[in-house]
Amino acid sequence: MGPSRGLVSGITLLKDLPASERQRVEQICRWRRYGADEQIIDRQADSSDPCFVVEGRVRVVNYSASGREITLDEISSGEYFGELAAIDVRPRSASVMALKAALIATLSREQFRALVDGHPKLGFQVMERLASMVRHSTERIMDLSTVAANNRVLAELLREARDNMKGDNEARISPIPVHGDIASRVSTTRETVARVLGDLTRQGLVVRTKDALVIRDVARVVSMVEDVRGE
Repeated sequence: MGPSRGLVSGITLLKDLPASERQRVEQICRWRRYGADEQIIDRQADSSDPCFVVEGRVRVVNYSASGREITLDEISSGEYFGELAAIDVRPRSASVMALKAALIATLSREQFRALVDGHPKLGFQVMERLASMVRHSTERIMDLSTVAANNRVLAELLREARDNMKGDNEARISPIPVHGDIASRVSTTRETVARVLGDLTRQGLVVRTKDALVIRDVARVVSMVEDVRGE
């Protein structure tokens, strides 16, 4: 499909490019729509082109030896993925699937590298993203190595709460997180997630409304997570 002019202006990585350069990127990208749960990239695939999420939301996943899905990241519209293979030209390190209908713009590896070469600021933004990925991975490794499953669930809820604050000490997470999704992100079971949420509900820290999970005392959850991590 051909793009409508201005679609890539919402991509954070490209927003500082001159309008004419963004228009050129739109013209040289390959465009495709994906349905919910449709695979976009397969792990170990030889492709090395980065992708921009123009519309929708995607999930980066890997699988354990037993076949259990492990969520590595979720990427919203305006962000991108696939830069690792574009940099080192090695097989894809994870699979990517659409969480809901998504519009993806794919730039060839060669065109991506030329864009970075011509715009050093863009290259530095890519490095900042890679640094963030390393830090997140380090935190995840530490949690998996030292923190019990129920406390990892608590830490994940806190992460989502901080992204959805409503006031100084309350968070409203909408849509309501799916137990299986939380379990996948912290490498545990749905049953563990349900048990933790049940405990928080009985304590009055969490309330489930029709369309949201409300965390009524974020400061208390922060304290609980810090106690577990020894911070």
